Amino acid sequence: MAEHIDGRALDEVVSFTSELIRIDTTNRGGGDCRERPAAEYVAERLAATGLEPTLLERTPGRTNVVARIEGTDPSADALLVHGHLDVVPAEPADWGVHPFSGEVRDGVVWGRGAVDMKNMDAMVLAVVRAWARAGIRPRRDIVIAYTADEEASAIDGSGFLADHHPALFEGCTEGISEAGAFTFHAGPGTALYPIAAGERGTGWLKLTAHGRAGHGSKVNRANAVTRLAAAIARIGEHQWPVRLTPTVRAALAELAGLYGIEADPAAPDFDVDELLGKLGPAAALVESTVRNSANPTMLEAGYKINVIPGHATAYVDGRILPGGEDEFRDTLDRLTGSDVDWEFHHKEVALQSPVDSPTYAKLRAAVEKFAPEGHVVPYCMSGGTDAKQFSRLGITGYGFSPLRLPPGFDYPALFHGVDERVPVDALHFGVRVLDHYLRSA
Repeated sequence: MAEHIDGRALDEVVSFTSELIRIDTTNRGGGDCRERPAAEYVAERLAATGLEPTLLERTPGRTNVVARIEGTDPSADALLVHGHLDVVPAEPADWGVHPFSGEVRDGVVWGRGAVDMKNMDAMVLAVVRAWARAGIRPRRDIVIAYTADEEASAIDGSGFLADHHPALFEGCTEGISEAGAFTFHAGPGTALYPIAAGERGTGWLKLTAHGRAGHGSKVNRANAVTRLAAAIARIGEHQWPVRLTPTVRAALAELAGLYGIEADPAAPDFDVDELLGKLGPAAALVESTVRNSANPTMLEAGYKINVIPGHATAYVDGRILPGGEDEFRDTLDRLTGSDVDWEFHHKEVALQSPVDSPTYAKLRAAVEKFAPEGHVVPYCMSGGTDAKQFSRLGITGYGFSPLRLPPGFDYPALFHGVDERVPVDALHFGVRVLDHYLRSA
């Protein structure tokens, strides 16, 4: 074990996680969020190590923090380590522990952001401060970015940084952030550690149906609500065709091998649904990323029960695999029909990162060093992260926020869920793995 990851470092990661949770950075969308108090919190603790963090805002109160640690090898490419400071809303009445209490109870830290992603924010702080106390410098420059607005459009966060402050990320070729290297229990004695090497693209849609306004008691063959409802039903019921990306093929191949199943995801007659049916709980790691998807989420129509409105609106959460955008557009054109228009409400690129790269090998090795019982597998995220915006700068992203979790701990379900929490032991594991990787990167 690294001596500098001592009791103080382990205590700090817990206290930082708890204290960041207590800073309410709820992002309700539409600009309704204020990350500045959390940004000042992390900036103060970075500055205490001798770093010079920069605070940047596109909108007052929507604060980002960027700092650079100089490495020992000036010729080496830089590495970006980023985490967002905002969280999704939480209704206290639904929780067993107040979502912004940051309470530490029975070896668990509770609260909104405990897994998404103030835990990783705290790990980075704890590692950097441990290095400063021990006089440790990494081999390559490390750029640390704490961002605003990841839980909405990222226009005030990573998008703003990538578009208006690219010089802060000069030399960065790769980045790591959330949603990877956590324990996924796939059955008795089978602990997987998925490391993300891709993300589906974001295609949030606005649908508008047009019709003829009129009295609710009259026959109306041009009812906008009816037209919209029919389009939404078609979208919700549509079965998207299989589209396997290299990352997903690699994940399926490794999982099949782990379970002793003969399967070749590259074969022309490969049946992905058949394999998923044999993988048990592990199927959840890949089943949402073998196809594009479009899930209706919001409906808006009318203003009075006896008035047929002239238009109706719906929103759909679309997700697009690398290379799948043409298919996605053509399918939406067909499903919406001639009476419903659609447009992208928000759109971001799909990502794909190599799983045969030296970086991925080092990420894998760092997890295996501290979890030798585990099986590292690649996967593609069904959703997205700030890595999308940073990809504009040519930065290849991986999901790597390590946590070793006990059996029965449903980590993916806690993202945006009720009673979000993280074990103290998992934070300690994360600090050790993150430290090891960043020093070997």
